[in-house]
This record gives sequence, structure tokens and C-alpha cells, in this order.
Amino acid sequence: MRVLEVLGICFVTLLALMFAIFFRRRLLRLGGGTIRLQVRTSTMVPGRGWSPGLGQFVGDELRFHKMFSLAIRPKRVLDRRVLTITERRLPAGPERLTMPVHWVVLRCAMGGTDVEIAMAETTVTGFLSWLEAGPPRDPGSVPGRSIFGPRPLEG
Repeated sequence: MRVLEVLGICFVTLLALMFAIFFRRRLLRLGGGTIRLQVRTSTMVPGRGWSPGLGQFVGDELRFHKMFSLAIRPKRVLDRRVLTITERRLPAGPERLTMPVHWVVLRCAMGGTDVEIAMAETTVTGFLSWLEAGPPRDPGSVPGRSIFGPRPLEG
């Protein structure tokens, strides 16, 4: 009888965990401004290391939440003020097996780090619109500084 109790507790715990993950995803989508995407979290093996999830647009940030995670905080945050697209390509090699056919891989530079994200081809258009819709910026500007340079001295 003890074995059945343990199995029952494990089953109920598994159901509760699945419900929590589903509920978390619904809450993220409820706020609007979400897209399906994958972010490359590891480059140790070529073509591997992609993590599926949801991207949530919040102001000047794209917040990436992993699909199968209970974490409340996003795994990665992309800031459009410093984000630039350096390459656009189709999935190649093993990537073709992990992504839908109509997806595109974007290599982005954010500050001094490179980030690869993948999303549906139709989503890329909206993503690029969001990226370009930000306030104007000077290509050589430092984040947090005014794009117009220092204020002139008075007097």
C-alpha cells in the first residue's frame, strides 16, 4: 500500500507541475506582445544549444522566457537601444531538425556580446519594426547617454 501512496503523490505532483507551467505560459500571453522564438544558449556544439520559449515585448526590451521553466524572471533580456542585427540566415545543418521550416536565424550584437535568436519569417517583420520604432540613436553612442551629446556650457 505504501508504494501506491508514493506513486499517487508523484502523479499529483507531476500534474501540478504541468499545470503551473501551462498557467505561467498563459499569463505571459495574456499581457499581449508575445512571440514564439528560440535563443541559442550554448555554442559548444555547432548547430545545437537552442532553447525554445516566449518573447515578451515590454517597452524597450524583449524578454525571453524559457518554455519549460517555472522561473518568473526572464532568462535573457534584449535591449533595443543597443541591439543590432548583424546577420540573417536560414537554419543550417542540425538546426533544421529543431526548428520549423519557415523560421529564420538572426545573429544580433548587443553591446559586446553576440546573441542568436530564431523566429518565424513572418515574426521577423514585426520584430524589425519594433527594433526600428525605438527613439533615434547615434551609432557610436553609449547606452544611457543622451544621443545629442553633452549640454553646452552656459555663461
